[in-house]
Amino acid sequence: MSIGSSLKKVLSEAAVRGVNEARARIFGHLLNPTGQRSAHKVLRKKLIGEKVAGWYPYDINRDDPLVMGRKEQERLNRLEMLKRRQKGPPKKGQGKRAKKSGR
Repeated sequence: MSIGSSLKKVLSEAAVRGVNEARARIFGHLLNPTGQRSAHKVLRKKLIGEKVAGWYPYDINRDDPLVMGRKEQERLNRLEMLKRRQKGPPKKGQGKRAKKSGR
């Protein structure tokens, strides 16, 4: 009697295991019979990079070298105009901090 019941128990466990494996394959789940922690739940989520990038409008200034060149030229022209009026940035080592310490 014990042989028959143990055989029935083994067969039922095998059937349950087979059903669980088939279910995991069909629904794309990870079969984890030992119950150990894994990162599968985190890795299964969709990536959100495209969604976050969609929040910000497209910036033509980054991609167009003519726009960036024009801005750089405007900056240099403004700097040149300030230098002619003696209002430009000081040479390296000639700023306020250097004058304070008496260098």
